[in-house]
Amino acid sequence: MDAPERLTTGPAVRCLVVDDEPHLRRVLVRVMQADGFVCEEAASGVEALEVLSRQATTLVLSDLHMPEMDGIGLLREVRARHPDVAVVMITAVADVATAVSCLGAGAMDYLTKPFHIEEVRARVRQALDKRRLVLENRDYQERLEERVAAQSRRLEQLFLASIQSLADALEVKDPYTHGHSVRVSQYSSVIARALGLDAEVVRQVELGGRVHDIGKIGVRESVLNKSGPLTDEEYQHIMTHPVVGWRILSPLLSDMPKALNIVRSHHERFDGRGLPDKRAGEDIPLEARIAAVADTFDAMTSARPYRPGVPVAATIAELRRCAGAQFDPVVVDVFLDALASGAIDVASLEAPPART
Repeated sequence: MDAPERLTTGPAVRCLVVDDEPHLRRVLVRVMQADGFVCEEAASGVEALEVLSRQATTLVLSDLHMPEMDGIGLLREVRARHPDVAVVMITAVADVATAVSCLGAGAMDYLTKPFHIEEVRARVRQALDKRRLVLENRDYQERLEERVAAQSRRLEQLFLASIQSLADALEVKDPYTHGHSVRVSQYSSVIARALGLDAEVVRQVELGGRVHDIGKIGVRESVLNKSGPLTDEEYQHIMTHPVVGWRILSPLLSDMPKALNIVRSHHERFDGRGLPDKRAGEDIPLEARIAAVADTFDAMTSARPYRPGVPVAATIAELRRCAGAQFDPVVVDVFLDALASGAIDVASLEAPPART
């Protein structure tokens, strides 16, 4: 008669036998060793946890009724501390409710005394198969989640690249926007971080600053590139760009509402006299109040077709004068602190930018 197939192949698998009866422990240890397991013994749940804390173990065979800590208590601790360990419970009570309780607490299988060696081997094989399937499924899920996350990041990168292309198209149409949106994005993100906004909000603020003037794609080039002051009609025409930009980007940035708020509301005024919605004070989204200060500072300090850039000192004085009227005074203070500390280094940023 052929010898039964061993339960383990390859590297040794560690097994812990837990029972307060030494004779039964030795019987089980001999059975498991014959199948290629490296075995350790414990006389109680407490002792078993000490062994598990010292040595990685694949399988635990545990009696149900023991002093100090019974098998159910040990099972719960093993599930909490060593969730990859397969546990097979052993008891002298052939009770369905007990078996269900053990399985419900996380045991891979259940044996009753007295047991036959082949029954032990069959239950151990089944428990190890279950453990293998659980680990394989978890590994598959983790790898699937990683692949999905990587694909999501790639799709977001492609999406943001398409938004960038829109911004680049505006720079081709209006050369005076060159660098302006980048600087507004940089200034705005510095302010947002200084205000303690979380990373996702800062990310949306950066994007909103980058595309805040995208609506100027819909503005006549004769107005964009005019070398003299604008007429009232031309000013009203150019000031349609926040709503035009918001309409262009709304289908694309539906999951980035703060970036959209910047596009629509960066020309609102703190006193309620801005455009397009005449919102006032804190009714204006904070991200738009941030961008308004960054946008105005860059527009003033950079050259335009009809005037040179305003000196930084004079621009700072103008921001202070308009704090509480055109601008949120808190945002102005934070921006000026960033300038004073060097967090915003205007000398390192290129010019000229666009008309706002």
